[in-house]
Amino acid sequence: MVKHDINDTIAAIATGVGESGIGIVRISGKDALAVADRIFVSRDRKNPSTFKTYTTHYGWVAAGSKVIDEVILTVMRAPKSYTKEDIIEINCHGGILALREVLDLVLENGCRLAEPGEFTKRAFLNGRIDLAQAEAVLDIIHAKTDSALKISIEQLRGALSSQINKIRKVLLDILGLLEANIDFPEEEISHINSKEILQKLNTINNELKDILDTSKQGRIFREGINAVICGKPNVGKSSLLNALLKQERSIVTPLAGTTRDTIEEIIDIKGIPIIIVDTAGIIEPRDLIEKKAIQRSRRYIDLADLVILLFDGSKRLTKEDEALMKRIKRKNTLAIINKIDLKQNIEKGRIQRRFNQVINISAKKLKNIDLLESAIANLVYNGKISHSEPIMVSNLRHIEAIKRTQKLIAEALNSLDNKLSLEFVAQDIKDALGHLDDILGRRFSEDLLDKIFSDFCIGK
Repeated sequence: MVKHDINDTIAAIATGVGESGIGIVRISGKDALAVADRIFVSRDRKNPSTFKTYTTHYGWVAAGSKVIDEVILTVMRAPKSYTKEDIIEINCHGGILALREVLDLVLENGCRLAEPGEFTKRAFLNGRIDLAQAEAVLDIIHAKTDSALKISIEQLRGALSSQINKIRKVLLDILGLLEANIDFPEEEISHINSKEILQKLNTINNELKDILDTSKQGRIFREGINAVICGKPNVGKSSLLNALLKQERSIVTPLAGTTRDTIEEIIDIKGIPIIIVDTAGIIEPRDLIEKKAIQRSRRYIDLADLVILLFDGSKRLTKEDEALMKRIKRKNTLAIINKIDLKQNIEKGRIQRRFNQVINISAKKLKNIDLLESAIANLVYNGKISHSEPIMVSNLRHIEAIKRTQKLIAEALNSLDNKLSLEFVAQDIKDALGHLDDILGRRFSEDLLDKIFSDFCIGK
């Protein structure tokens, strides 16, 4: 990877590619205002370098006498901007041609193209946000549900960072006291109150445990779970997918085997992102296409976090139903009897003996779909669903760092309990502080930053 100077003035398209009402070209750096002076013609003929911060101005982007687009230009002066540098945002018409021509002109006049995530990276390096907050920006962009968005916004606002900083401050105070007694034992500085230190470390240990207790739920909100709708042909799998989506996504016909490939969608069920797959019916394949589709269905079932096994309540169980029940007996499964709007012929007792929970629905008539959604949510969280945790950690990097911190605090507590040398306790606390610093970005490597920000889009 080519390493660019962090002091360069950078630019990129900050909105999605495609046709839209408005598209934004963003410029950041010490020469942002000078670049704007060279390409922007305001209606009152004033230069952007004379504009006050947080003001917008109507005009045109032009290359000499050639007008490229009619625009609104916004000025945000350092240090009160996203990157803590001078920022210019040019609101163009949203067509890709207009945006690219404006960006090309900006690049020709003293900017370089931004790297992925470089605007947010500068916000971090310039001290406007810490590394945990920077990662929250990406989580906001990728949020699949309102709950995931709420968690990410709280992290961007500093909920996790504030808690980590509080823990860090207490550990620093303890470390300072320990090191003073280690370095100057003859001074008998405050006679180390081991009981008080034990109490503080136990409190920290419990706080870290509370944060980690939210991690499973946080990871699910962030990444979602993989669910598969499976069953023999014509049991109503596609109808169920449409009912959960609340729109027609899959083709539904009375003919068995209409779905000949997997269909994947993301559904928000009580705040949980469910990556749900409608699979082809598991039957003896009639041709190569069906054979491939069924192979793919079986792979999805094997990899799924949750299997939604569908039965046709109007018909008796068949050998295909029995084969499916046998195949998924070790999977996290919800058994669903569909078509309860029709006369029931299925042997419900045989299904109930195999599964802890059986739900009766009519996908076609949208009956009891809410019960299914509640069952999915309860199954995911074992009945303990919460959307109101003050801090919910969802980032794997943060989770691992907190786990390491908690382990080191436990070792420090053990050393104190066993009256070992204070050097051991001090070293454990010092190492624990290092892991907290990793979360906040107080210590970092270029490789880590490259890895984090490479997942961002270029304009963020």
